[in-house]
This record gives sequence, structure tokens and C-alpha cells, in this order.
Amino acid sequence: MKPLNQTKTPMRWWICLLLTMSSLGWMLPVHAQVIRREGGERSAVIIPLKEDINPLSGALLKRKFEDAVDSGVDVIILDINSPGGFTYVTFELMDMVLEAKEVETVAFIEKDAISGAALLSLACDKIIMLPGARMGDAGEIVMGADGAYRYTEAKSRSVLAQKARDTAAATGRPLALAEKLVDKDMVVFAATNRATGETNYFSDKEWDSLEDADQWVKGKPVREAGKEMFFIANGQRAVELGMASQTIDNRSELAAALNVSSPIPVMERTWTDSMVFLLNTGVVTFLLIAIGLIALTVELGAPGMGVGGLVSLLCFSLFFWSRFLGGTSGWLEVTLFLVGLVFIGAELFVIPGFGVSGVGGITLVIGSLVMASRRFMLPQSGEQWTGLGYDILLVVSAVIGFFIALIFLSNFIGDIPGLSRLTLKPPVVIEGAVAGAAVSAGELVPGWQRAEVGDVGQTVSPLRPSGKMQIDDFMVDVVTEGEFVEPDIKVEVICKQGARIIVRSV
Repeated sequence: MKPLNQTKTPMRWWICLLLTMSSLGWMLPVHAQVIRREGGERSAVIIPLKEDINPLSGALLKRKFEDAVDSGVDVIILDINSPGGFTYVTFELMDMVLEAKEVETVAFIEKDAISGAALLSLACDKIIMLPGARMGDAGEIVMGADGAYRYTEAKSRSVLAQKARDTAAATGRPLALAEKLVDKDMVVFAATNRATGETNYFSDKEWDSLEDADQWVKGKPVREAGKEMFFIANGQRAVELGMASQTIDNRSELAAALNVSSPIPVMERTWTDSMVFLLNTGVVTFLLIAIGLIALTVELGAPGMGVGGLVSLLCFSLFFWSRFLGGTSGWLEVTLFLVGLVFIGAELFVIPGFGVSGVGGITLVIGSLVMASRRFMLPQSGEQWTGLGYDILLVVSAVIGFFIALIFLSNFIGDIPGLSRLTLKPPVVIEGAVAGAAVSAGELVPGWQRAEVGDVGQTVSPLRPSGKMQIDDFMVDVVTEGEFVEPDIKVEVICKQGARIIVRSV
């Protein structure tokens, strides 16, 4: 028997993962840039959005926005150049901006704010554009079963249209033009009130249901809001139609236009943000999972805390850390992952065979890895189902890659508890008999039926704590009370519970 300080505890170092994630959780806000006022001028900060809107970019933008609000800044400028992206992420960002009552929010568009980026701009208090910049075309599309993109179903379009109208109402912009961002079938035209001379915009749907239509003089359709097109306009035209606040010629005029101190600090992407983006890519995620599982398997075959354990801990710590900062993972996923490892460990080291504990552990591990990449509990839309399918495929592919790697490593993992069954070995011959069974009256009798309490034998494989021992001319699967026993050590059967044989070192 090994001294206590050399005894392997395969799961002990996984506690380090929990402690590491705990410390990382406290480290999340360290990159926040503090903005302070100087004199009586208003303070401002610029937050760039230069990529598509997806769960990861949305989470990073949300964290920077919250950091800016907490710093006490007066104006938050979203520097937008984006083609849009996921609808549900866009809605979350719109709500975040609309609920930020303590600061003034500004969408600054130098080039393009298309699709979801246009809706996010719509949620800001002000929209400032360069004359040639473009904003609009927020129609929602989905991929069909044939792989082609098409206009979404009416139910989804109705929700999107109402969201656009409610947002325009909250920020004081023309409701009909806002709805035209997402509805290509309606036509928008200007109308002038006969009594007040006020000009307003109506859709053909609104005009047909307008009770005081006789008090308005109907004008021509807006060129950018005609039939079979989504509303899109450049900066100069957006100001004329009331969708944008003003235009400026270049970025240097932005501070003067908003009456804020210059130069305006920019919350650029930090190395942490770049690492989070890199670690969330498909290739890196695949490698983290596959290498982490392989390293964990190698660690199970060596006593003490070795290189395999450290590599596995590093891989899964980076995986969950990147998901924490990406806003897709929480403590639930980490807990399920650790519980899954405990179940698998119990199956390999304590419980003979392979049953509910092993299957449950594998399910928990795979499930936690998939959940750590998702921001929703149950998919509600086509894009969410697509994203879920991609995450499942990625995790399952990494697990398959792990098993393929085990085939190449089979020469080295044959003695790892529970994993030796992955490789075929020739039968062990002892004095002319095949180990594991005895011939009696022409019949094969399983070794566990022949073993009796008090029998003394010798281990033929490490007991960690399960393994094999030889009694006389047969071998039997046994398990210790918890300690590890090296090969070629005498052990005694102290308890027998059906096919479960418990032994202790002599």
C-alpha cells in the first residue's frame, strides 16, 4: 500500500476548477475604464460595434455599456458599423439602451447600420450620421429547409414590427418609417394636417383605418419606403425624414455636436475581449474540449497531480472562463460539469461494470458543455434552433475526436480503470487454464461465484480502487474500500455482495 501522501485522488484537483472560476467571477469588471468629469463639461465615451450582432459580441457590448454607466459618464456613444445579426440579441441590446435613463445614448454611424444595427440605433436618444452613411433594411430572414434564405413568417414579422414601433415611440421618431424598417409590404407616405400644417408619415394600413383622414392632405409615397422594399436611407435623407438627429462631416466634429469634452475616450477591445472571441471560435472550442478530455484520461492513469491533470484543468478553465465573460455560462453549467465528472469517476473507480452512473455522468458533461454556449433555456426561434444544433454538433464532434485519439493512445491507457475495456487483450493463461473462469464438470463458472469471504489472492492489475485479482487458478473483478493497491500485492476477500467482491490488502 502507498503512503497517504502518494495516494491518488483523481477528482481532488477538479476542486481547483471551482476555485479558479470563483476567482475569475470576481475579476470580470477589472477592465472597466473609469470616466471622470473635468470642470463643467459633459463627459462621454465611445463604445465600438464593428462586427455582426451575435450572442458573444452582444455580451461584450453589454458589459462595456454597463461599465460605462457605472463610471458615471454623461453620454454613451455607440460607434456602429455592423450588418446586424441575431434578432433576440438585438432585442436585448435595444432594451438595455432604452432602460438607461441616467445617461444620454447616441448612435454614431460613419458607414452602415443595417438590419439589427439599425434597430439598435433606433433605440438611442440621438442618431448622428455622416451624410453618406446608411441606415435601415431590418427585415428578418431565416434559412429554409432547402438552405435558401427567405422572409420570416407573419407571426415573427408582427413581433418585430411592434418592437420597432414601440421603440420609435419611446425615442420620438416616425412610427410608420420605423415599422417600414422591418415590413417590405407596406407603403409609407407623408400627409399634412389641414388645420395645423403638421407633417406626419402614415402607412397605407394606417390610412385605411384613420378616423380623421379627412383632416389630412395625403402626399406622395416616400421614395425610400415604397412597395416591396425595406426602408433604408443615407444620413442626409434620414435627417430630412426625422429618423436621424443630424449629420456631421467627420468624426472630429462629434464632440462639438454633442457638447462633450474632447477628445472622447474609446473603450477599445482589450486583450481579454480578444481572448474571449478567440476561445469561443469553433476550432478552439473543439480543441479545448478534446484536449481536456484526453489529458483527463491520461491523468487517471498516473498517481498524484501530473501534467495531464494540469492540462485538463487549464483547458476546461479556459472554456468556462470564456463562456462566463461571453455571457453564455453561469455556475449551473460548471456545477453540472463537476457533478458529471464525479459520476464518471464513481463508475470507473467504485461501481463495477458500466451503468446508470457512467451514462448519467457523460450526459451531464456533454449537456453542461452545450449549455455553457447557450443564452436561452429552450429555443424559441429558427435561429436559436440552428445555434443549438451547431453547439451540439461541435461538442459531440469534440467527444468523437476524443475517442478517436484514445484509439491511437490505446497502448498507453490499457491499465486505466474502466478504460482498459476499450482495447482487446489476449486471454491470460495460468497453468493451462484461461483466467477468469474455471472448468468444472464441463461447465464454465464465473470467477465471482467461486470467490468466497476469506479467500486470499494476488492483484494482477492496479486497484484504483477497482481492478482484478487472482485466486488460485481463476481471476475476478474486485474493488477495495477506497485505498489504491499496486499489482502483485496480496489481498483478502472481506465482503461479497452478489457480483461485487470487496478486498483489503494483507
